[in-house]
Amino acid sequence: MIVLPLAAYLIAFCTPALAQVGPSTLTMSCQQAHALVASQGAIVLRTGPITYDRYVISPAFCMRAETTEPTWVPTADTPQCFIGYVCRQTDVERGN
Repeated sequence: MIVLPLAAYLIAFCTPALAQVGPSTLTMSCQQAHALVASQGAIVLRTGPITYDRYVISPAFCMRAETTEPTWVPTADTPQCFIGYVCRQTDVERGN
């Protein structure tokens, strides 16, 4: 059967690639991470071995029903680096 060897190949060789979402902030300086977000406008960055998020430079990169929330991430040179914002849904009931 060809299906079993193909499945084993996909599990062994493709899974690690799927886990690598984007560049890691842990390998960049704070200034480099902030500059990357600023230059791209919006980018997915890894902040740890299994953590990642989409970071934006302004609300223009969020959906209509979203707002920005400031965010700090670990980088190679600091544990708390402001790199921009994350998009979060607004609380319609409170008018935010």
